[in-house]
Amino acid sequence: MDCVLRQTLEREVKLKTGHPFRLPHFPGEPLPPRLFTSTYFDTVDFRLARLEVEMTSGRPTPPAPLEDLLFALLRREPLRAIAKLQTRRSGIRIQPLDRPIADVVVDRVRILNTRRVVGHLNEIEVELRSGKEKEFAAIVTALREAGAYDGDSRPKVFQALNLNFSSPCLPESAPFSERLKTILQKQLRDILLHDPGMRFGKDSEELHQMRVGIRRFRALLRASRVLLEPEWYASLQEELRWLGAKLGTVRDQDVLIEQLYTEAHILPPAERKMFERLLTTFETHRSQARRQLLDTLRSDRYLDLLSRLERAAQAPALRDAPESSLIHLAAQEFKELVKAGKRGTADPSDRELHQLRIRTKRTRYAAELALETMGKPAIRFVRQTKRNQDILGEHQDAVVTEERLRQLLHTTRGVKTAFAIGQIVERLRARRRRTKAIFPREWAKLKKRGREVFAL
Repeated sequence: MDCVLRQTLEREVKLKTGHPFRLPHFPGEPLPPRLFTSTYFDTVDFRLARLEVEMTSGRPTPPAPLEDLLFALLRREPLRAIAKLQTRRSGIRIQPLDRPIADVVVDRVRILNTRRVVGHLNEIEVELRSGKEKEFAAIVTALREAGAYDGDSRPKVFQALNLNFSSPCLPESAPFSERLKTILQKQLRDILLHDPGMRFGKDSEELHQMRVGIRRFRALLRASRVLLEPEWYASLQEELRWLGAKLGTVRDQDVLIEQLYTEAHILPPAERKMFERLLTTFETHRSQARRQLLDTLRSDRYLDLLSRLERAAQAPALRDAPESSLIHLAAQEFKELVKAGKRGTADPSDRELHQLRIRTKRTRYAAELALETMGKPAIRFVRQTKRNQDILGEHQDAVVTEERLRQLLHTTRGVKTAFAIGQIVERLRARRRRTKAIFPREWAKLKKRGREVFAL
């Protein structure tokens, strides 16, 4: 099955039009006209629409493997057809002097009930390609002058069914409990949004982003732990740790294999070919770990955890405690990070650097969650935490890769193969020395940026 999962990220503007509407004259080439019918499927409570997940398969009914890909979203609930829209699409690619500035697409949509038309939607979408912001603004202005106007920005199926799942913006005076719920809900959406792509398995970044979503959820809970019921917090953290470990096993294999193939390029062709044959062992381990992960993600335990996360995002178990803020929680994480750095030796061990990386990551996530209420110094601080995290991550990747290569060396015979492994190990050691040499300077910058934000 050839499925595409999409989340809209382009710079675009949507406008409404009356009927009839004529496009202004723009230089360029007409887009191929299309007539197509879209059938939308969802659960009774619109779980897919709420997460804005879109899948295309070219079939009038959902293909059988679809429910496997959407297992975390459907939770064994059946799919049903919720809407059918017939779209007549036309438009133009605006490109003076053969430079594509933007696409202007006109959709005239009929809302169908069986074969009967029960409503109409007329919409223009302007999507910036290689044009500049001024050119983009001029196109939108020309369309408005021709009669287009601001309208409903919701997806067409939302308009057809009169659905609205947008989250209201919280005022500055909103209590911490409301801000916590809003952010937890966003983190849960991020986890669920990457679950289908991770199952599809074509892009390792989907697994990585799902794991990041879990880490951020854990980081926010951890930062808020003094305000949460202890048993509730500990139990939920344990389940999130379990899921993160399952994803981490596969992710670590992805990183290891990618790094080894990269390092193999330094070898002469004959030795590289010999070395890459050895890497099939790691690829086999990765395949086994992925199969185990997919079994985990079809389990009742996983479904139970998702239900718990939904309840947590709607009503976290807060205990009676003084009101706090996201900034205060981020400041506490930074304070603990600084303490951890002071406990390190002048020549920190690999383990100490790894632990510092974990704490840096926690601090970064907590600070990112509070960015809306902080200014430019906080942006610089977050940027520095990411740099430190990347440096320490490079060091840890080198440590783990060297350890795995040493294990491989014990099972390998042949002088040439051992020599190839030795060359790569030496490069990894040089990388560790380099990262340890530059880290003190970056650590000092991080502390400086943090103190500018938190005044500690």
